[in-house]
Amino acid sequence: MGEQPIFSSRAHVFQIDPATKRNWLPASKHAVTVSFFYDANRSVYRIISVGGTKAIINSTITPNMTFTKTSQKFGQWADSRANTVYGLGFSTEQQLQQFSEQFKEVKEAARLAREKSQERFELANPALNIAAPQLSQELSEERHSPPLLTVNGPAEDKLIRSRSAEVELSSEKERIKKMLSEGSICEMNLEAELFTLQDSNAKLVAALQEANSSVEQWKKQLAEYQEETDRLRDQVAELEAQSGRQSVAAAGQTGDELSQSLEELEALLKAKDQEIHSLQSKKTDVSELEQEREEAEQRLQELERRNAELEDRVQSTEKTLASSREEREEAEVEVRRVIEVLDVKICDLSGLRQSLAKLIDK
Repeated sequence: MGEQPIFSSRAHVFQIDPATKRNWLPASKHAVTVSFFYDANRSVYRIISVGGTKAIINSTITPNMTFTKTSQKFGQWADSRANTVYGLGFSTEQQLQQFSEQFKEVKEAARLAREKSQERFELANPALNIAAPQLSQELSEERHSPPLLTVNGPAEDKLIRSRSAEVELSSEKERIKKMLSEGSICEMNLEAELFTLQDSNAKLVAALQEANSSVEQWKKQLAEYQEETDRLRDQVAELEAQSGRQSVAAAGQTGDELSQSLEELEALLKAKDQEIHSLQSKKTDVSELEQEREEAEQRLQELERRNAELEDRVQSTEKTLASSREEREEAEVEVRRVIEVLDVKICDLSGLRQSLAKLIDK
């Protein structure tokens, strides 16, 4: 039994810039589906999102992870295995809240699954659990005990064999752990590739089913038109047979009527043939419409990017204008202060002039 989706939502995906560790880099051009998956065979929960044919999120949830809501519609979590930080931008606060609650539930389930896995491992490998504390205890005793005085004999051989067995057990345990970790990393990479291939296969199957349904519909219409064409041809043959049985006197008039009927039937047959050709050409029109839709989406994305740039320019201009206004107000205050000082000095000069005039008069 493979992985099963347990929750899905749509969001814009971002990753932290590995160079600055501060800026966000968009991982998807538009909103994509972000899903929680559960692997019953390995008791593992993962968050997976695919953009086109590439997996942009493949994060295994551990009990140590935390999903943090940094704004009303944005949240993030760190993945130490992938050595990155993922960010999700939702269209509504409700979607962000639902994703956060699901993350908490899956995190708790991952913790319980890990505890159960550890219990099963301890029950299945009791020798490793017993040997590890004994080895650490003996090593501790060796550090704190005085040096052993050994002599040649059976006791020395037993001590050497015991310690060599313990060292071999420890090295074997480390080797097994290393093999398990390398195997899990390879398995994660293979699972990511498998999920990408499964998603691409699902998309191809859906497109093929849609094309098959359209082809079946066109075949059905074509069969109906062919049946109607055969019916009209039978009518033409019947009219021709009736014209042969009619009298020679009425042959001229009937012949005109039959020729007119034949012309009308031939015109109708041509119209039906044109409809059949138009239905056959619709298949190419669908691909052209799909290409036009993709081009329209690209133009819309370009317009959104330009709109964002214009908004940044407007904000920058507003900030510059505000700073210019503050500088102008400061300059006006400084000018007023200088004018006041000059007024005071002018008053002092006027007083000095009056004093000098009085002294000259005396």
